Amino acid sequence: MLTNYRPISIICVPCKLLERIVSNKIYSHLMHNNILHPEQHGFVPGKSTCTNLLESLNDWTRNIQDGFPTVVIYIDFSKAFDVVQHDKLFVKLQAFGIGGMLLEWIKNLFNERTFQTRVNDFLSAVRDLLSGVIQGSVLGPLMFLIYINDLAELLASFNIKIKLFADDVKLYVKVVGPVDESELQNALSALMSWANIWQLSVSIDKCCVFNIGKGVVPSQFYVNDLLLPTVSSCRDLGVTINTDLSPSLYINDIVRKARTRANMIHRCFVSQNVTLLVRAFITYVRPLLEYNCVVWSPSLMRDITLIEQVQRRFIKRLRGYGNISYAERLKLLNLDTLEVRRLKFDLIFLL
Repeated sequence: MLTNYRPISIICVPCKLLERIVSNKIYSHLMHNNILHPEQHGFVPGKSTCTNLLESLNDWTRNIQDGFPTVVIYIDFSKAFDVVQHDKLFVKLQAFGIGGMLLEWIKNLFNERTFQTRVNDFLSAVRDLLSGVIQGSVLGPLMFLIYINDLAELLASFNIKIKLFADDVKLYVKVVGPVDESELQNALSALMSWANIWQLSVSIDKCCVFNIGKGVVPSQFYVNDLLLPTVSSCRDLGVTINTDLSPSLYINDIVRKARTRANMIHRCFVSQNVTLLVRAFITYVRPLLEYNCVVWSPSLMRDITLIEQVQRRFIKRLRGYGNISYAERLKLLNLDTLEVRRLKFDLIFLL
């Protein structure tokens, strides 16, 4: 389908090096003048999906401890990187103090770009790129952060909290009374007004309302007079969050997927070479069990055992390793338990 295609630029190495120099200078300017909003975690050095989730979960956990529920609204922009208007982006760059020859260089980089789609030996007609940051470039993500930065400033003016990861936005508030929910709806309305002005469309089908904690009175929130659905669990930057903030639901999901991949490796590799199989496990299975584990690291023995069984069963099926203990198998293969690896990740994150 035509809607499945997005223009991705293949850029030569010298151009990428030049873009990296320009990007570093612009980023230094933004940070030195405190222009980039601190709640933006996407494409920012020292921040990541992990820091975004940790800060959010810390706020939500404190609200539960204080005895108050939290209402979270997840907002998803439709093809946000592809619909950035170039002329409006240049206006924002100039407002942030980026002008002169540098601004002209950026304009020349964005203007008069074309693209084609190739399938086998067939090429589509040439089309002009009239909008969107350059996906596949070094400057593209930073240009989008500049484009969406004033949205964070706008939402921060309300009595709510926000977290962004590039175009993924979540608004949440500790519900002490009806005023807090009204403030959240006002922030949501302001977000929609901003999106209409800057021509970013909200994908309402992918937006939702999520209640955390006990005693939440179901509330109704609207986007363009359309009611947002309320969900019992939500996938937040790849990690499933439920109403009591327990990681068990997410752990069950990743263990199921990891077992499927581990079994597939044993079936697909005919040679049964131990070194090759272990390398495949490390590459294709273990990342599933360790993605952002600093955020959801389990405390229940049931969950710890469930995760560990994936590695335990995989290496037990290796040729010559079926009749020795798990600890001895790990020693022979020079592997750590997954629990030990999570502890190491925690320590590394704190450094």
